[in-house]
Parts: sequence; structure tokens; C-alpha cells
Amino acid sequence: MTATETVKYLLGLSQFGMRPGLDTVRRLAQYAGSPQDRLRFVHVAGTNGKGSTCAMLESIYRTAGLKVGLYTSPHLVRFSERIQVDRTCIPDCDLARIGSDLRAIVENSLPPENASVTLFEFSTVMALIWFLEQRCDLVIWETGLGGRYDATNLVTPLAAVITNIGWDHQAWLGNTLTAIAAEKAGIIKPAVPVVTGVDRPDALEVIRARATELGAPLRVVSAPADSGIRLGLPGAYQRMNAAVAMALVEALQSVIPVVEPAVREGLARARWFGRFHRIDRPGQTFILDGAHNIPGIAALKTAMQMEFPGRKPALILGMLGDKDWQEMCSQLAPLSERILVCHVESSRSADPEEMRRACERANPQGRVEVCPTVSEALRRAISEPLVLVTGSLYFVGEILPALGMGTAGDPADRGLNEWKSPNEGSAGSELSCLPQK
Repeated sequence: MTATETVKYLLGLSQFGMRPGLDTVRRLAQYAGSPQDRLRFVHVAGTNGKGSTCAMLESIYRTAGLKVGLYTSPHLVRFSERIQVDRTCIPDCDLARIGSDLRAIVENSLPPENASVTLFEFSTVMALIWFLEQRCDLVIWETGLGGRYDATNLVTPLAAVITNIGWDHQAWLGNTLTAIAAEKAGIIKPAVPVVTGVDRPDALEVIRARATELGAPLRVVSAPADSGIRLGLPGAYQRMNAAVAMALVEALQSVIPVVEPAVREGLARARWFGRFHRIDRPGQTFILDGAHNIPGIAALKTAMQMEFPGRKPALILGMLGDKDWQEMCSQLAPLSERILVCHVESSRSADPEEMRRACERANPQGRVEVCPTVSEALRRAISEPLVLVTGSLYFVGEILPALGMGTAGDPADRGLNEWKSPNEGSAGSELSCLPQK
């Protein structure tokens, strides 16, 4: 298979949707030689901040001289963003080679009860193979959804991170914060250190109880990183992510020593596209943020007020219908006098007309317009000095190429980010694939 054919094959696997349980991914990894048994991991779960915390940890350990693998999802533009070594995306030739080899295992070796491999199971094992081939010293390993039944949970890490607990993915994870916390806490392993920034008492108690049950040393981070520490990722909320990352590094000092200058330099050098990502153009500043739930929107609002006090940005919004988009609109609309709403290139997109009405209810004085494309939204915002683009990571992924940040991905790449509700049964950085800023 070519890289394009591999992505299309992966898209075909999305028909098998999401499946709780680890039996199939373990069996697939076993037939691939169990690469996870010869790698070291930091496993990261949480509602928000996973990607940013992963980016900080990757940068710290790479600055310290390690060869670091990074596995995250979803991607912004191209699937290969999900699998990186030293912040370089897996090359197309290797994506095609590993994809072909793994496909042969699926079609010729797996027993019938494991033959319906999902997209995320397949890509997780692809990443393991690549990281082992590259002889990574450490892999920063982000969960896709939840934790307990997530395909990434086949590994036993050096340490685990649970960034925070909030409302998101209730259809999969449960309708209470304690239920969501229990799913995230599923990544905790016996005697493996765990670090968390969770501050909700009920959710924290679930994590504490699970850690105690398994004899896992628990560190609770309750304060953000000191303002004297320079961060490469903007936004006040990143200081809490930085504090969690620093606590993780400290927890692993006896296993992977890192000197303080490397920690500070790594935090200063960390980059992560699409998270309070600033792009300056002549006469315009764009802020792109993939906030896609209420906690994320709250953090974004605080960051905007701190970075641009007293200013009202133009808003370009695109949201998914399976999120709490109405409340997100009500939170965001009062920030602006000019709001442009768009359809996200996803079957899960919220209806732009309904978004327009929600924004108008929240901000009757605002000028709210529906735009047929992101290009049209950018054209209409051409005279706006400050533009905030938010509502979905997928939407940010559409905007980046339109702003000249890399080339647009294949439609199949976009399709790999699709998720559907359990009832429907289908699911679906600083990137060296994108120009550096």
C-alpha cells in the first residue's frame, strides 16, 4: 500500500466503530511482536490539557537528550501527525510499509473473533511498531478516549498522568464526574506512580481510591507553575499543565534523571498547534484554539482576557453537534460584536443556522453571520484586527491550511477524525508536517 492507500484502509476500519475492551488490540500487538514490552511510556489521560501536557513532557525529555516518541489524537490536518518521533511525523513510506505489514496480520493471522480491528486499535499498534523501530528512549502516550478500555491501555507505563476531570464524552464515559473519573483512572497500574491536576473533590476521591487500591504512589498538583517559569505555550491555563508535567518529571527522577535547566528549557521550547495558537498576519492577529467543551471554553475566555484585556475579537466558530454547543455558543458570543459561524467538515457538525440563533440569543447586539466555507469566513473577517477561531480541533484543522499553515489533508485524513455516538456504532502540534513558526 501507498501512504494514501493506507489512510483509505484506515478509513475503512472506522466501520467497526469503537469497542470497549483490550482483547483485540492486545492480540494484534502480540502478532506484531509485542513492541510495547520493549518500550517505556508515560501514559496521559484527562478531559482537557492532555495534548499540551504531552507536548511539554516531550519537549522536556527531548531537551534532556532522549529520543522521544509522541502518540496523540486527533490530528489537525494529516493522520501522520498522530505518530511522531522527536516531533517529526512518521514518513509516508514508513506509514505505508507498517500499514501494509499490519494489514496482512489482520487479514491472515488474527482469529475470527479479533478480525474486526478498529481504526484506533490499528493505529495504536502502528505507533508501537514505529517507536520500537526508531529505538525511542521514552514514549509520551496519550489516551484516545477515557482510559480503562482505551486501546492505549495495553501498556504498563513508567508513570501515569490524569490532567483533570470535566464534562465531555458523556455518551461513552458516563453522566457523572465520578463515572468519568473512574474511566480515566483505569490507566492507573499497580505500583506505578500517578500524577494528577484534578481539583474536583468527588473526582479526586475516585482517583485517590483507585491509586490506594493498586498501591500506586499519587501526587496531587494543586497550584500552577510559578510565573517566573517561561512557557512556550501561551495561555494562563497552561501553567497548570506545566505544573503537572514538572511533577511527573520529578516523580520519575530516579528512573530518568532530568536536570532543572532541561526542564525549564523544555517548557520554554514546547509547541502545540491549535491550542491558543497565535498567527500574526499584516494588520491581523489570529488566535486558534481547539476548545471543544465547557471547561475548555472557560480556560480560553480567561486566556483571552489576560492576553488581550479590553479587546473584543471577531469570532469564527465551528462546532460538533455531539458537544454542548449551545452552552459553548452562549459562553463565547458575548465576547464579540462580530460572529461568523461555519459548518465543520464532519457528519457530526452542528447546524450553522442553529448556532447562529444560539449566538443571537446570547448576544442580541452582536452581528452574527452564517458562512458557507472557512475561506468565506476569513474573507469576511479580513478587516478585523483580532480574530478568535474556536469550537473544535477539527475546525482548527480546517482553518490552518486556509491561513497558509501547511497543505490541506486528503478527505480521507479528515474522515479519520470522525466519531459517532455509541448508538450509531461508528467512530473514528507543533507538527514538522506543518511550517514552524
